[in-house]
Amino acid sequence: MLATPIPAATHRRRLAPLLRRTWYSLNQTFRRRIAHAGLTPDQFSVLRWLGEGHPKGTTANELCELMTSDPNTMAALIRRMGRMGLVTRQSHETDGRAQRIRATAKGRRTFEGIRQVALDLQTEILSVLPAGERHEFLDKLEQLAHRCRALLDASIKDS
Repeated sequence: MLATPIPAATHRRRLAPLLRRTWYSLNQTFRRRIAHAGLTPDQFSVLRWLGEGHPKGTTANELCELMTSDPNTMAALIRRMGRMGLVTRQSHETDGRAQRIRATAKGRRTFEGIRQVALDLQTEILSVLPAGERHEFLDKLEQLAHRCRALLDASIKDS
């Protein structure tokens, strides 16, 4: 027996496909706009988080959490960025297993050189919403992200 087809209008309004399509299009647009700098969106994000983080640096585990990534992917990303001269690693002062990652002067210059591209893209994307709704939209999106994380954490705990 065949399942009843989902009406097209309903199918387009499903949360997961909409979030995936939004993320993918955003990521690819940003990737193309910063390609001239030789940076990927993930590398830009690492530099942004490092710039906004602790002055002594940020650990790989903290970056994993901030970027919703896994340790192996983050380790490879940090290694590549180190070879590019964008970040350095130093021993953590209290945790012998951890290292603090910091942006180098080159990393900070690279970030500052394309930061406006990211800000302009965000403005372009959010322009589809009335100005008075943009802050509320981002608040709601953040609530969705927290709820998804809580559900993930609960499923991990229960398994």
